[in-house]
Amino acid sequence: MTERNATGPRAAARLIGSRSFGPYFIGNALSASGGWFHNLAAALLIYRLTHSEFLLGVLTFANFVPTLLLAPWAGTAADRFDRRRLIVASQLVAIAISASLAAVAWSGHASAALVIGASLALGVTTAFGAPAAQALVPSLVPEADVPSAVALNSMTYNIARAAGPTLAAVTVATVGIPAAFAVNAVSYLALALGAVAARPRPSERPDTPPRVRDGLQLLRRDPELLALLVIVAVVGFASDPINTLAPAFAREFDHPDTHAGYIIGVFGAGAVTAALVLAGRTVGSARRLAATLTLLGVGVSLFALSPTWTLGLALLFMGGFGYLASNAAATTRLQLGVAEYERGRIMALWTVAFLGVRPFASLVDGALAAAFGVRVAGVALALPALAAGAFVGLYGRSRTPEVPEPSPETSGAMKG
Repeated sequence: MTERNATGPRAAARLIGSRSFGPYFIGNALSASGGWFHNLAAALLIYRLTHSEFLLGVLTFANFVPTLLLAPWAGTAADRFDRRRLIVASQLVAIAISASLAAVAWSGHASAALVIGASLALGVTTAFGAPAAQALVPSLVPEADVPSAVALNSMTYNIARAAGPTLAAVTVATVGIPAAFAVNAVSYLALALGAVAARPRPSERPDTPPRVRDGLQLLRRDPELLALLVIVAVVGFASDPINTLAPAFAREFDHPDTHAGYIIGVFGAGAVTAALVLAGRTVGSARRLAATLTLLGVGVSLFALSPTWTLGLALLFMGGFGYLASNAAATTRLQLGVAEYERGRIMALWTVAFLGVRPFASLVDGALAAAFGVRVAGVALALPALAAGAFVGLYGRSRTPEVPEPSPETSGAMKG
């Protein structure tokens, strides 16, 4: 096997080592890991103050609802303005918000309402930064490498999912919640520096300034894009219990609430494994997508029903593998299904499908957990992935051609 057509870890190492993408990938991995310091610290603080599963859902709602509401304008901005500058600007604002929250928490005056408000403000920075970051990915690699770049882009976030919560749990247990907020503030700087150091190839721009409604016209032009966005939404919905209810799941298994970091971390480890397996491979068939969607649904639902902690984590690893593989396949097809100058708008719709669904999923999570328990909530939110897997397996037909094996370079992701 030559280096050109290598797959798996060798392909991933080649892409990550590229001069065009490497700095961005490293900066994004560090930044995304820092995001989990905020997520875990905020969830633990609110849960300790209120013991309310419903408010855990409200916290996630506040973090992600700006993505849903602002996506049309964020996508237009990502296609109209310099994407690297947009990323840097969003990160600098996020640094100010996170540093302020850390200072208030150290003073002992951080309330549940304040934490939720800060999460809402950080959600606004993500709403504008994420489409630009996602749309930047293909410009960092040759087109033949886009499938690998997207998989590694997702891996960046899932390296953070694997390492960030565990490190955050240790940080909270040893030096406290305010320190975790401070780590998040510093981590935003890493992505800003990575974006500055990245060297994307010149991007094609539209002849006329893009309009907000242009994003929806893309879906009318090609209904397959809408189907792919639905799959992305299903993936986000099924994975939400792992993020939103992790402290409550830890208690359900008779472990300290700080073990929420291990729950999120194991799911992320499964996702990282999937990214390494997929690196250098083609987009894949509808049958493969059906299998990975089913793997996600089965893994999450059986984790929720598991009688033991160890078995539950093994099942969660399996679910994480299916999560990454499904999301990467759908996202790759979206990236390749539009022109370069349209990618900001299609990736804004991607953020609506993947992140924008989270506010509603988290509220459903919290409400179901409060009424019927966290195990019922976990199974209920995994069911759409099982249904989607069955549907794609029976009726799905891919119109996206197999993509050639890659050549040097790759990509990153935003905090989620």
